[in-house]
Amino acid sequence: MSEDHPSDPPRQRTTPRWLRPAVFYVLLAVAAYQLSGWLFFNLRGFLGLLFLAWLLSITLEPVVDWLERLGMRRGAATGLVLFGLLAFLIGFVALFGTLLAEQLGQLLEALPDAITTVTEWSNRTFDTNFSTGDELIKLTPETIRDLVQRFTPGVLGVVSSVVSVVFQALTMLLFVFYMSAEGPALRRTISSWFPARQQKIIATVWETSVEKAGGYVVSRLILGAISAIGTGIFLMIIGVPYWLPLALWTGIVSQFVPTLGTYLAIALPAIIAAANQPIDGLWVVLFGTGYQQVENYLLHPRITSKTVSIHPAVAFGSVIVGASLFGAMGALVSVPVVAVLQALVETYGHRYDLVVEPGDIDQPGDTDQSGDTDQSGDTDQPDDTDRAEAEPPE
Repeated sequence: MSEDHPSDPPRQRTTPRWLRPAVFYVLLAVAAYQLSGWLFFNLRGFLGLLFLAWLLSITLEPVVDWLERLGMRRGAATGLVLFGLLAFLIGFVALFGTLLAEQLGQLLEALPDAITTVTEWSNRTFDTNFSTGDELIKLTPETIRDLVQRFTPGVLGVVSSVVSVVFQALTMLLFVFYMSAEGPALRRTISSWFPARQQKIIATVWETSVEKAGGYVVSRLILGAISAIGTGIFLMIIGVPYWLPLALWTGIVSQFVPTLGTYLAIALPAIIAAANQPIDGLWVVLFGTGYQQVENYLLHPRITSKTVSIHPAVAFGSVIVGASLFGAMGALVSVPVVAVLQALVETYGHRYDLVVEPGDIDQPGDTDQSGDTDQSGDTDQPDDTDRAEAEPPE
């Protein structure tokens, strides 16, 4: 057994050289993650507003580009388009604002009774056991009074709410103006920060995002407007009350809620119509079904021919994920984001040919569907009769 000599230096445990940098980078990554989460949590409202401004700016960009090609300066073209949009909204509110507010208030008051009437009729006619409207929605005079007291603000609350809404609207319009007017300059500025090889990729991504997201929003707005106008005219003809809010509900929900939006959109007008006259509810369902076929086979292919096509399951899943992460705003912008991502995958993605397995290739001894090959692998030869039938007559 050997013993250490007194003159030998003491043994020291050396740490690896990579350990300290690794610990430092791990701590730095954790701190960056915590900081980014804190910033996103506190700025998510502003980021959502900024994203909505970007969506609106790329929606207006085709019209702005057209005016610019006619010789108008881009800033003036953007201002003209925004002024026209605001004039349209102000005119709509001036014409239908009072009627819409009145019918909407009456609709909210009549909805529980309408659901109760429809469910009681269904229980009597089809011997079902559905819950009535009062049991389903749990609305009683006491609960309505409590909700009014809880959510109706005082004078100061109303003033602050109005000021907040006006400030957010002006902020969004300001960002929309600059994003649209300075779009090409902003794209060139961002591209100049990267090498020449990556500038083409940035330009392609930018143009694809503008084309697909903007095209999706424009196409949905057009389809929603057509659906709302058609539904409103039909409801007026058959005498369904509250036709204006029901028409707006149908146009918005049917286009911006994928997969289930069509059924949710027509369900509310059908319930209100059936509460007044059961046969009217049937007419509303038949109209909604017929219009959906016209939209699917005639309007939708023509209007959305230049936009990306999204699978219904993918669109529905994106809405669920967006609503879970960012609430109502996430549900609203999730489908355009997925449209952009799908377009980018189709642009830069690469598909390979399928590998054919050896067993998939027909072997000489295999028997095909017609049975022309025997077990030995020899092909049946035609006899004299078959050969005579095959030869053309002289």
